[in-house]
Amino acid sequence: MILINLLPHREAARKRKRESFFASLGVAALFGGVIAGAVFLWYAAQISGQQGKNAVLQSEIKHLEGQIKEISTLQEEIAALRARQQAVEDLQADRNMPVHLLNELVHQLPDGVFISSVRQENQVVSISGVAQSNERVSELLRNLGNNSPYLTKPELIEIVAGTVALGPRDQRRVANFTMRVRLLRSSEVQKAAGAASAAVPASSAAAPASSPAKT
Repeated sequence: MILINLLPHREAARKRKRESFFASLGVAALFGGVIAGAVFLWYAAQISGQQGKNAVLQSEIKHLEGQIKEISTLQEEIAALRARQQAVEDLQADRNMPVHLLNELVHQLPDGVFISSVRQENQVVSISGVAQSNERVSELLRNLGNNSPYLTKPELIEIVAGTVALGPRDQRRVANFTMRVRLLRSSEVQKAAGAASAAVPASSAAAPASSPAKT
């Protein structure tokens, strides 16, 4: 007996294939959506964690900025206190400067030189006087520049020839001079003395090394 299938089996097969294809497509889309959602959630968690870290860092930065401002304020206060302390020390040292000035002028003034006026502005002293000759003025400049620890950098401003009447008929030629010298504070004198004492051992230690060896 011969059986003949008159049903549209080809259409049914195509339909089954389409249904299988759409089902596979739906499963793939669902699987892709799950993967995409998982990736999105993972990135969202990473972003949230990084934002939390950034918030902590910003809070620490603000805290450090506050500490830095406090430190800068303290440094300014320390600098102001040091400036006040230095000003007080300078005032105390300046009280003795006229004494040192007069004492040094007495010791360094050569014979034949007479001082007529002394004027001090801060640490600059202007000296005017009369000398028997120009050589006496040069000697005074050398004494002030080399022999005095409190006086330094003497500078001759003016020297003018003049005459002095010793009697009705006796006149003598003199040199009227004006010079300028710098008066050092006690702290500056101590620093200069310390630097000089430190330089002396170094030079004495270097001298044997430079001497030739004896055979």
